Amino acid sequence: KNMLLSKRLSCTLGLGRTPHYTLRLYSTPINYDSFINSSGSKRLPSPIRALQPLMAIPGMISLGGGLPNPSLFPFKSLEFTVEDTKITLTDAELAAALQYSGSYGLDKLVTILKDHQQRVHNLPYQDKKDWHVMVSNGSQDALFKAFDVLLEPNHDSLIVENPTYSGALAALLPLGLNLVGIPVDENGMVVDELEKVLENWDTKYPGKRRPRVIYTIPTGQNPSGATLSASRREQLYKVASKYNLLILEDDPYWDLRFGGDDLKSLISMDTEGRVLRFDSFSKICSSGLRLGYATGPAPLIEKIQLHQQVSALHPSGISQMMLAKLLEHWGHEGFVRHTQKVKDFYRQKRDELLEALESEITPGYATWHVPSAGMFFWIKVEGIKDTTDLISQKAVHNKVLMVPGRSFQPEGLDSPHVRASFSTATKENLREATKRFNKLLTELHSE
Repeated sequence: KNMLLSKRLSCTLGLGRTPHYTLRLYSTPINYDSFINSSGSKRLPSPIRALQPLMAIPGMISLGGGLPNPSLFPFKSLEFTVEDTKITLTDAELAAALQYSGSYGLDKLVTILKDHQQRVHNLPYQDKKDWHVMVSNGSQDALFKAFDVLLEPNHDSLIVENPTYSGALAALLPLGLNLVGIPVDENGMVVDELEKVLENWDTKYPGKRRPRVIYTIPTGQNPSGATLSASRREQLYKVASKYNLLILEDDPYWDLRFGGDDLKSLISMDTEGRVLRFDSFSKICSSGLRLGYATGPAPLIEKIQLHQQVSALHPSGISQMMLAKLLEHWGHEGFVRHTQKVKDFYRQKRDELLEALESEITPGYATWHVPSAGMFFWIKVEGIKDTTDLISQKAVHNKVLMVPGRSFQPEGLDSPHVRASFSTATKENLREATKRFNKLLTELHSE
């Protein structure tokens, strides 16, 4: 059994001083090679990409890399405004942003993100070399690369939530995996059900390979809006440890929590090095910047980074440098103030849709729970097996857009649910959309 134990030992020395030493004892380290699929294990570093850090050595004359000559770049300056402050890239920063760069991300941004992760999640790694960060073209890009590195097409089983993110399903379904959906309630994944599945795997899924990976959206889950409770987070990590599973913690709504500031992320309790975490700036800064990042054990991040070397090379240098300058301008406290404004805004939008639902939906026609994070209500329509036709045809005809629940089913089964987002519609439009939706429900119940 893989296990990392931490003990704090005290000893009293002369002069009455009592220092504390943290001793971490490893029994059997995780064999990450056993989690990498056949294509991922064969992927080697690009010999050209390997030259990138060597070019920064003073006095080095490079005839190796195929870098375009920067004197021909037409962009000579870059300035942007944040609130009332103008931020200007230095000549060196602009040059770095415009040229090819390392596949982990611009050093300036990577350094800021590593400091941020340590501040926010208090990562329990023994050494800073044990973990790393990789910047990606949005968190979904890093997530897709992780799928592509860890999962063997037409062979592997994967634990997912039911329902789960349709974008993840779009990446997973073509791989021919055995997707095993674990029910979600208002407190997130029902981990008791997960343990039952794993305990009885050979009976439930005879001939199927045991899963090695869990994919979860623990905060403001898309589409259900559920947030995994503190006790279930601890339980999930224990189950992953017991059955030697990696956890893919997809957490783009972490900074959209409407409470529960003391909630711990899964990576913050990762004493064994089995969590890969995916964060996004799309919800808190700009979706058009297309920037997210993965955090986790260095050997796993390296494998994902090798994938990036042969696909995107690296995310946009302009986007990365703009974000680095923004975060540098804010500092950690400024970032916290900004995300608090984001939380307050979306909490208000949630309350506006909740008010509309409570006042406009006829009792008995639909039920829902109140999300404590994210952007979505997961509404169950009573008296119907599947909402696909209702939402895709009748709702569109009545000019209200929602997403039918079947879109989020890992096995493509019927669903009586719909997903409603409260992120962009005005208060008046949320009320009007709810009225139109209730009209459809009234017609449904009168049939």
